[in-house]
Amino acid sequence: MGLGGISLWQLLIIVAIIAPFWRIFSKAGYSPWLSLLLVLPLVNLVMLYFLAFSAWPALRSSAP
Repeated sequence: MGLGGISLWQLLIIVAIIAPFWRIFSKAGYSPWLSLLLVLPLVNLVMLYFLAFSAWPALRSSAP
């Protein structure tokens, strides 16, 4: 069984997807909690485009 229909292997896959993006969002200067949106269909594509094409706050603060 699992957590309301989610089996253990599905939970492990979700964690394996979120963990690297948690680090990427925090290194980019965004809230790492945004990585939780990657679990939602279509929202994950929007978030990836946002991350790829936006100006990262971490790079803006280090610019001369």
